[in-house]
Amino acid sequence: MNRGGIWYTPSSGIWQTVWLEPTQSTWITRLDTIPNVAAAGLDLTVRGSSPGQSVHAQVLSGGQVVGEADGVSGTQFRIAVPNARLWSPDDPFLYDLRVTMGNDSVGGYFGMRSVGKAMVGGFLRPTLNGKFVYALGTLDQGFWPDGLYTAPTDEALRFDLEQQKALGFNMVRKHIKVESARWFYWADKLGLMVWQDMPSLVAGRNASTTGEARYESELRRMVDNHKQITSIVQWIPFNEGWGEFQAGRIAGLVKSLDPSRLVNHNSGSNCCDSDPDPGNGDIIDDHLYVGPGVARAPSTTRVLQLGEYGGLGLHVAGHEWPSGNSFAYEMLPTSDALTTRYVQITSQLPDLITGSGLSGSVYTEPTDVEDEINGFYTYDRQVRKMDFARVRAVNQQVLAAANGTTLPLGKLVSFRVTTPTYTNRYLRHIDGVANTEVVDAGSNQTLKQDATFWVRPGLSNSSCYSFESRNFPGQYLRQRDLRIYKEANPAAADATFCTRPGLSGGGTSLESAARPGYYLRHRNSEVWLDTDTGGSYRDDATWNLVPAWWRSGADLAVGQTRTFRVTTAGYTDRVLRHRDGLARTDVITAGSSLTDRQDASFVIRAGLAESSCYSLESVNFPGQFLRHSNYRLQKAPNDGTDTFRKDATFCAQPPRAGGTGNVSLQSINYPTYYVRHASELVYIATVGGANAWDGGGSYDADTTWVDQPGLGG
Repeated sequence: MNRGGIWYTPSSGIWQTVWLEPTQSTWITRLDTIPNVAAAGLDLTVRGSSPGQSVHAQVLSGGQVVGEADGVSGTQFRIAVPNARLWSPDDPFLYDLRVTMGNDSVGGYFGMRSVGKAMVGGFLRPTLNGKFVYALGTLDQGFWPDGLYTAPTDEALRFDLEQQKALGFNMVRKHIKVESARWFYWADKLGLMVWQDMPSLVAGRNASTTGEARYESELRRMVDNHKQITSIVQWIPFNEGWGEFQAGRIAGLVKSLDPSRLVNHNSGSNCCDSDPDPGNGDIIDDHLYVGPGVARAPSTTRVLQLGEYGGLGLHVAGHEWPSGNSFAYEMLPTSDALTTRYVQITSQLPDLITGSGLSGSVYTEPTDVEDEINGFYTYDRQVRKMDFARVRAVNQQVLAAANGTTLPLGKLVSFRVTTPTYTNRYLRHIDGVANTEVVDAGSNQTLKQDATFWVRPGLSNSSCYSFESRNFPGQYLRQRDLRIYKEANPAAADATFCTRPGLSGGGTSLESAARPGYYLRHRNSEVWLDTDTGGSYRDDATWNLVPAWWRSGADLAVGQTRTFRVTTAGYTDRVLRHRDGLARTDVITAGSSLTDRQDASFVIRAGLAESSCYSLESVNFPGQFLRHSNYRLQKAPNDGTDTFRKDATFCAQPPRAGGTGNVSLQSINYPTYYVRHASELVYIATVGGANAWDGGGSYDADTTWVDQPGLGG
């Protein structure tokens, strides 16, 4: 009841349209439509004032009747819909429905689509019409400055959804609210999948027995009243454990009420007031601000999704709620910085999709809501807070990566087999020949590096791709007489592969530019080009391009003592050192004091959090490492926590500003951030971030260091 921050003005009363209309002596009250794609028909139940009445139903497309059937009110019957055009975000086609009972006649509509889950490309995925469609959505709360829960007009309802669709989203999580039927109509019409929340009981404590009984009654009514909505693909009974009770039973109840949709027992079950995960339902759902990230993996029965992330904020004077008590999970100074930060964090989703099995994500949020100012729009819908073209572009890249058609240029990847029972195998080269082999965390360095490749623009066609060996620069995967090898100076077309949606329904398939119609596939551990030979071919020719087994693109000498010198023009006499526990750059030479030289020297260790990266141990304080905390680099003792290990691990990458013997150091847990000096101090920094030390014209030079022998001996 106390508004402020992420808690908004309380409201009650009538918030949807109420109307009166004359009726016949017997009349139709509702049409329950369940599309049955497998049976090529619509399962219809006509609700009426009197059950057992004769009804006649027609399905129409473009005004033409394509199917009709007779039945009785209160009893489900099927209308054939031959050669159905299926509803999806890319093609939100709706059929019209005309139903007559006695003297009463009503119209309606529906979309033909199916919702399910299946093993696709080695992960359990949600399916729409039998295919994996990554759900890229927003946390839509449906608040309005002049009406709170009530939108001012039908056009306003449409506007919010139209803008989200235009930004490249294909899903909306309707958060802690049930909208009017018109809102769902626009979601159906525009083509946005809906994850529907149940409004929560009180947060922070258990509700009363009476409250829980009322919740369960209204939950049943919510599901029952919205079964006919095409766009709803998932029910969410609880959020972050707010008022959660008997979550396993409630998830089972919702599934029994509507087995045609997926059920997420609790969005954000890693957070806040959540009870222990009961393990049932169809979804594993965590929240992470700012994120994105995942802490768990999909199982054989539950798909993985990120129910909330983001929350990037920007002040817009004259367009904020008047309390002045503004909130965002991370505040940015300008529209350009906000857009850049959105692009940065959203660009991390493809690695989670292909590497961790993530199947959906929800960004917070489409518009500001009162004090919470992390929307794409201001609360009054008057100001676009980001560059919408850039937002749409990165969203499209995420969806393209999810369907296997876009790969991350300039990044290291590994090729994971998707054929069932072989998903622990990866493409690697050995003695110049490509094979597949089991790779895991315990594999040796050579095997991990042999299974790691740079994604490059296609040598013969820049819209396709070539794959350069991580540990043999200048050598590429290429086909020769249909066998796959690693070689230098290959014929361009032989080393170029064009991405196609995975032939098995997930992942990526790679068609040879030299031999159209032939795809990269594994066969008895060997790797070939092949056409469809049946059997396991479609699985064998589908790959998951996942985050690389060897995360560093450059090498540091483990066990040696090294010093890192600044490369920025005018400051090349300065080196990275720690002083009073904090990292900075100072002028230190062979003639400097032993303490200064030792402060500027670090023993290179295998990364504390990842052995293919590195940690920098202080020479004169053994057991203490450089780590970042609140972005600042500092020396600290290893406390054994997972957070410390990640904060003290950096992946060596090719120098951003170039130069032989130079290196850039990338944070493993903030992957767009590099070790950077700014005004003598040292931070992890990114391009276009919110901090004063982020970005700028000297960013590439400031994040490039000379890797030289240690000054401290």
